[in-house]
Amino acid sequence: MIRRVWAEPAGLREGKEWQVSAQPVEGNALLDVAGAAAYLGMTEAFVRRLVLERRVCYFKVGKFVRFRPVDLDAFVEAGRQDPVETRIHVRSTQRRAAHVATERRRR
Repeated sequence: MIRRVWAEPAGLREGKEWQVSAQPVEGNALLDVAGAAAYLGMTEAFVRRLVLERRVCYFKVGKFVRFRPVDLDAFVEAGRQDPVETRIHVRSTQRRAAHVATERRRR
């Protein structure tokens, strides 16, 4: 889960900035929206939109939305795009060669 710690030592409370440190998720722990956002490296608004559009698996615990890290990993893997082989378009190559040949004839 996510643990919030003071950025400065407890004795010096002038800077009162929060620093979020993501701890490794253990076992079957469920993440809240903030935890899921930190896990994915996205904003909370993006995670809420994923829930609204039902693009990610989630659990309703009362009125709260919770996520399993395994489901978030599956969401990321589902968006994976494999590289494709680059191919030269034959017709455009032939057209280019024909154009060069006609230009040479004109000279």
